Amino acid sequence: MAFGADEETDLGESVVRHLQELDHEVEVLVLPGPWPDVGRLVGEAVAKGEADRGVVCCWTGTGVSIAANKVRGVRAALCVDAETAAGSRKWNDANVLALSLRLTSAPVANEIVDAFLQTETDPAEADCVARLR
Repeated sequence: MAFGADEETDLGESVVRHLQELDHEVEVLVLPGPWPDVGRLVGEAVAKGEADRGVVCCWTGTGVSIAANKVRGVRAALCVDAETAAGSRKWNDANVLALSLRLTSAPVANEIVDAFLQTETDPAEADCVARLR
């Protein structure tokens, strides 16, 4: 799992700790760093297969999701709740989760991460997802 954030925050530390508690090996790629670099570096790690999935964070989550989506093969989704995270996996095969440092509490982030990791892609969506590649 690749992780990056454009600033050091309690939320970022909590997300990394939660991923580790779930037995994921977490590679922190950027902390802190400019948000375009955060999205790009985590996106590249996922696209190259160096990480199965990624988590990126910035103040709104928008910038890192845009930057990650510039990397071919990345499908980053900005999620504010567990249901959206599950949908991003089920229907869009999202492989990078973007979180807002401003809006997301640690308990909600854990719920979002859990949904993102536990939800499989619906095979019926394969043709739609293939159009994104």
